[in-house]
Amino acid sequence: MPSTPSVLTARALLLDMDGTLVNSDAVVERCWRRWAEAQGLDAQAVLKVVHGRQGHATMAVLLPDRPMAENFADNRRMLAEETADLDGVVPVPGAPAFLASLAGRPHALVTSADEALARARMGAAALPMPEVMVTAERVSASKPDPEGFLKGAAELGFAPEDCIVFEDAEVGIAAAKAAGMRVIGVGPRAAVHAPTAHVESLEQVRVEATADGGLLVHIR
Repeated sequence: MPSTPSVLTARALLLDMDGTLVNSDAVVERCWRRWAEAQGLDAQAVLKVVHGRQGHATMAVLLPDRPMAENFADNRRMLAEETADLDGVVPVPGAPAFLASLAGRPHALVTSADEALARARMGAAALPMPEVMVTAERVSASKPDPEGFLKGAAELGFAPEDCIVFEDAEVGIAAAKAAGMRVIGVGPRAAVHAPTAHVESLEQVRVEATADGGLLVHIR
């Protein structure tokens, strides 16, 4: 893996939620294990591909011959289950201080969760919700499509090349790259997918503003 740059410059930051700001692995695994069992699928194989995508897109990968109407129906049920089940949802190490450092600075949440789930999980983790959110309802295609990140950059008023994405999942990193953005991979899942830089947790990241309103992202 290439060496991690120690300082990156940006005008805005785009943040994934699950696995990047919030550790929701426990509830994700509970819900998807139940779904896998109902479909007669191997749960471990299912859990390898669920991270980062919208649920219906994951189902389409796992059951390519299944009608999409069934996937959308299952996805609605699963979103409701996940929104109600917040047991074990906690902030990723370093996330509270990281988000506090972004107050008043250009940043957006870009997540495959819908708005209700995003608000529930950010609330359970006691993390502040960014003013700009691009949730599942606001895009026509799930990650790895770049639509969400491009929409987030546009709403903040910055070009893709001026943005840095924080992501943990393979499909999210691919979406950021497809959007023409640099990406900082967070956590063990991200390391093998060639992000621009990689950190084990947000405890290794410090953000400061420059005199001209830009951002310096320090990585240690």
